[in-house]
Amino acid sequence: MRVADPVAASWKASLSLAFARRGERTVLASRSHDGPLVVQQPLYPEGPDLCHAIVVHPPGGIAGGDELTLEVACERDAHALLTTPGAGKWYRSAGARAAQSLAFRVGGTLEWLPRETIVFDGALAELSTSVELQPGARFIGWEILCLGRRGCGEQFARGRVRFSTRVRETQRLLFVEQGELEGGGRLMRSPAGLGGRSVLGTFIATGAAASVELRAAAPELALTQLSGLLIARYLGDSSEAALRAFIRLWTNVRPLVAGRAALAPRIWST
Repeated sequence: MRVADPVAASWKASLSLAFARRGERTVLASRSHDGPLVVQQPLYPEGPDLCHAIVVHPPGGIAGGDELTLEVACERDAHALLTTPGAGKWYRSAGARAAQSLAFRVGGTLEWLPRETIVFDGALAELSTSVELQPGARFIGWEILCLGRRGCGEQFARGRVRFSTRVRETQRLLFVEQGELEGGGRLMRSPAGLGGRSVLGTFIATGAAASVELRAAAPELALTQLSGLLIARYLGDSSEAALRAFIRLWTNVRPLVAGRAALAPRIWST
């Protein structure tokens, strides 16, 4: 199936954020945006040294032809936590692809903890994530992908999702993953693929080991230890179960990575 190029009437949105340490505070030192992708006022529920920020896409969903770009720079000694107010939605396309690009440059500590992404039947989506780590940088991030809307009886029977993730430390490639899922395709049904499951998630953290304690904290997840990285996987049929498991793992990993107890962003409770 040929995927059409983005259409002229689609949304093209970009947001660039830079966090820096100023004395005892982490501040949002610069921000720029073009189109419907914005950040809310910085929050400090954990004290001045850690800045919470909520990234908002006002249209609420991504349609065929849309292109979203989020770039975040977190300077040395700065600590920022970014999340989203609700699930991301990728709508059915008439032929044009939609794309999302995440680019994180980390010198301090960055946490990227979004809500789940729901891919509607018939969507044509491309998701890419790049994490560039400076020596000593710390990162925790996750992605939860829901294929179809099982709650209303919709399966991901048509469409396509392409995804890629790269994590580098200076010039060293720590982790790379890329793939493609075709709606209703063999990989979705195969035991070597998703085995008929509709929700998959990946959790990435630097500076943590796949210990017995971490495995016990989130038994639904499969943990893998790589050089310099902890990778956790979820495969199932519930985005809520995936999010709960990732939060439990984050609660245990954060003290190891960032040296502080976990405090859930207030937006998760609203």
